Amino acid sequence: MRIEHVALWARDLEAMKAFYVQAFGAAAGERYTNPAHGFASYFLRFDSGARLELMQMPGIAPNPNTAQAQALGFVHIAVATGSQQAVDATTARLVAGGAVLQSPAHWTGDGYYESVLLDPEGNRVEITI
Repeated sequence: MRIEHVALWARDLEAMKAFYVQAFGAAAGERYTNPAHGFASYFLRFDSGARLELMQMPGIAPNPNTAQAQALGFVHIAVATGSQQAVDATTARLVAGGAVLQSPAHWTGDGYYESVLLDPEGNRVEITI
């Protein structure tokens, strides 16, 4: 068994797609729209085969998570880069491009080397080995 994909509501679908494509090399599928519901989405595929669905629709309530506080439910996506040097380089590249650094690269108590950035809509993205 494997997780097929995870989905994320977005305010600005195009900006979110551009971020994940540029930041992590995701390949975006064709935009899907359902005009009857005002729904639109993209499936993004990463080199590993993992997929992220970005979705947009009027009337979706804002996520209560902020850079300072979190609520129950899914809270971040983790992207594995393969090495400590790749974590550092990816983090530096994204911060130079305007991403907000939530937590600089460090070793965690459970053995991960990671940094935490915020995507354009404030969702947490862990960059890890």
